Amino acid sequence: MPVGLLLDRILRGLAVAFLGFTLASACPLAQAVAQPNSVTAIDIALEPDAAMLQHAKDANARLLKSFPKGFPLDETHHPHISILQQFVRTDDLEKVFAAANAVVAKEKPTAWMLKAFKYYYIPPPPYGLAGIVVEPTDDLHRLQDELIAAVQPYTVKSGTPAAFFSDDGGRDIQKPLIKYVANFVTDAAGKRFNPHVTIGLGTEAYLNKMLAEPFPSFTFSASGASVYQLGTFGTARKELKTLIPKD
Repeated sequence: MPVGLLLDRILRGLAVAFLGFTLASACPLAQAVAQPNSVTAIDIALEPDAAMLQHAKDANARLLKSFPKGFPLDETHHPHISILQQFVRTDDLEKVFAAANAVVAKEKPTAWMLKAFKYYYIPPPPYGLAGIVVEPTDDLHRLQDELIAAVQPYTVKSGTPAAFFSDDGGRDIQKPLIKYVANFVTDAAGKRFNPHVTIGLGTEAYLNKMLAEPFPSFTFSASGASVYQLGTFGTARKELKTLIPKD
């Protein structure tokens, strides 16, 4: 098998554990309003400020230079902090937006100070999906708990690749990603919550080198909050609703 084809297959099957990104759309439900009883994979996320954006884009540039087959942080792959990922009924999206907006308006997360303190990545070898880890806080945990409760009436147990934003007819949606979103509340919330900003793909050898370097911690804030439709590797590909306008 040609090396390029083998690499593409490996990348398609790369397991995802917790990830994310953004986009902008003039029509909120453009791709999400498919058919009756359809399901949408959503990501309720915080938008990082300029300080985090610069760190994420610098790290992404490093990864792309080392591994050009990765993805850039661009207009449909914006850095963000995933708070809750779920499958919800497409017909209930407006209710989901209203429920999430009420929680965010109450919590006012843009007033919080957050701290980034290390890199991390998710295998399998020889590649990894990397991110900048954010220190969990009581505020972030409370926001997540309240969003889980608010959105729960509109969730479904699982979905198919059709629930995601795809440029490849769903062929770029990994099976582990579907499982991850379905099990987010049990596997990635509460004590297992690992807030982070995904920065891209790299080889394990290069990512280990990055992780071995000193990481100067820095503080930043959320500049907004949004609901996205998830895409490949758990990226936030399509903005469905702005909850807090970005500064």
